[in-house]
Amino acid sequence: MTRNDQEVKRDRSRRVDAVVVGASAGGVEALLAIFADLRPGFGLPIIVVLHLPDERRSQLADVFGRRLQVPVKEVDDKESIVPGTVYFAAPGYHVSIERDHSFSLSREERVHYSRPSIDYLFESAADVYQHRLAAILLTGANQDGAQGLATVKLQGGLTIIQDPEEALVSTMPQAALDRIKPDYILPLRGIGRLLVELERIECY
Repeated sequence: MTRNDQEVKRDRSRRVDAVVVGASAGGVEALLAIFADLRPGFGLPIIVVLHLPDERRSQLADVFGRRLQVPVKEVDDKESIVPGTVYFAAPGYHVSIERDHSFSLSREERVHYSRPSIDYLFESAADVYQHRLAAILLTGANQDGAQGLATVKLQGGLTIIQDPEEALVSTMPQAALDRIKPDYILPLRGIGRLLVELERIECY
């Protein structure tokens, strides 16, 4: 995505309090790529919804906990969000963020055939963090996340979409691009670098 220097400078001076990420098919590899540069002491909370079958227990926290240099855990109901932690939604439960910056889990109807739903997380996070939120949408095979990303943009948050041409499955990022003009369309490596940059701004 071509941007002029003034636009990039403005976005990179934004301060954010939290990052939300959505992915589906091909998401494990994409997430490992964008989190590869996170180092001990990274200061932002990152909350992830990755579509998984809800009939089996998720191993995501274990898998990513062994690979990343920051704390990783599965979301627990009513727990407070801790900066510097990567959180994964559990299969079978929607994750929303409450005003007191705690998590709430629910078994409400599926959204785009998914529970947890990316839209559900993004919309609640946008309501709480507003312009201090960054939202990232990655590879996937349905349209979950497009509405949520539009809500983040409406609230003034930073919106980042994986380049559909690079995505393993382009349906999800393309559905979002059909709805909004994001702040960034980036390959995975670029998203990883931007995450590091956003954290440096916040902790400056």
